[in-house]
Amino acid sequence: MKPKGTLWIAAFAALVVPMRVAHPQTSPTATAPAYYISEFELTDAEGIKPYSAAVESTFTPFGGRYVVRGGQAKSLEGDATKRMVIIAFPSFEQAQRWYDSPAYRAIQPIRHRSAKSRVFIVEGLRLEPN
Repeated sequence: MKPKGTLWIAAFAALVVPMRVAHPQTSPTATAPAYYISEFELTDAEGIKPYSAAVESTFTPFGGRYVVRGGQAKSLEGDATKRMVIIAFPSFEQAQRWYDSPAYRAIQPIRHRSAKSRVFIVEGLRLEPN
């Protein structure tokens, strides 16, 4: 499968770069947000339903929230992706803790059986307050 990097990079950039110029945070105590990014092609619409019903309850305890869940996506460069999910977390560590959690690991095989996917955790920028 060819990389589909440009679509998720564009979606990610839209999340972390506000309409005005952003300046990196200089405080060493600031924590950068992180984003779970999944490009996926659904192969079993019925099979994914238990995963879809349960996944949000696995990431909210780690501070996760949906930023993108499905919706319309248009590939501007590279191969088109079928669906996209982006979940924001307060930090890279929180995102990784969720991904490795027993609750998420329990439902992950459902996604593996029901979709082809590429999954990333990406650290965002430390931004100064507006």
